[in-house]
Amino acid sequence: MNGQQFSNKVVLVTGGTGSFGKAFAKKMLTDDECAKIIIFSRDEWKQKNIQQSDPIFRSKKIRYFLGDIRDAERLKRAFEGVDYIIHAAALKQVPAAEYNPSEFIKTNVNGAMNIIGAAIEQGVKKVLALSTDKAVNPINLYGATKLCSDKLFTAGNAYVGKRREPRFSVVRYGNVLGSRGSVVPFWRSLIADGATELPITDMEMTRFWITLDQAVAFVMQTFNDMSGGEIFVPKIPSMKIADLGTAIAPQISFKITGIRPGEKLHEVLISSEESRHTVECPNYYIILPEHIAYDKEQLSKFLLNKLYSQLPDKFIYSSDKNTEWIHADQVRSCL
Repeated sequence: MNGQQFSNKVVLVTGGTGSFGKAFAKKMLTDDECAKIIIFSRDEWKQKNIQQSDPIFRSKKIRYFLGDIRDAERLKRAFEGVDYIIHAAALKQVPAAEYNPSEFIKTNVNGAMNIIGAAIEQGVKKVLALSTDKAVNPINLYGATKLCSDKLFTAGNAYVGKRREPRFSVVRYGNVLGSRGSVVPFWRSLIADGATELPITDMEMTRFWITLDQAVAFVMQTFNDMSGGEIFVPKIPSMKIADLGTAIAPQISFKITGIRPGEKLHEVLISSEESRHTVECPNYYIILPEHIAYDKEQLSKFLLNKLYSQLPDKFIYSSDKNTEWIHADQVRSCL
């Protein structure tokens, strides 16, 4: 993906010490795409570890900014002179959210509001927030906070005034294969400790999967395509969790543990309700702002130069009804 849209731009990543932030920063620095990239996060230890992990993270083009998205004043300082923001900071663990709802609201909801306000005040040009399939028809607190965050970012375009900047959009995708805190490193740690079986919630459970490199490439593409107010959903494959376990350790059996509180058997990236104002492009879907989707004149301007088509009635993009699948023998090369 051509990254010329980042040329001479200052890019800031909230939650920049996470799996996505690290991969995105490395891509920017390796390809020499931007003028500067800023890693914004609250953990100085993780920032130090990144700097020590690879010489590229000690480049003259990278800056490390300590702060918490709960702190609006700190965000204003961090966003000064920034052109583009990728919002990847979040509390994400579903069980932790069920027991600590107020903390997830402070970070995922209040933090989103702080980012929107600081970006407008500092004259940022574009803000792209990363979401999750769990924000669709949420049944757990984490998903509910991300749904709220998505609504805040898409609505943020109404508050920018005549300047029409920043433009706020959202990228929504499924599980990132091998990311920190996901099932792959968890299983691998069990195997390293000598486990003879792997815990699995349900043999029929499915999820959408995307690699880190694919996620980074999609975010770069979205920055080029965004008009403001959209939710971009990539076309990505599904996989049974059981097939993933077989790919990691074909010689180890499974132990069925049952679905945890707040967990779904299958995930959804586009609900049937959202599909009414969604269009399909060659490599992704765009969930449009509803006030634009039903106005032909605004819609034509919004989708100018984009190749798109309407979705069939009652379309739903769910991990169990996907048309593209990964099987155990295909996934090993990605791990």
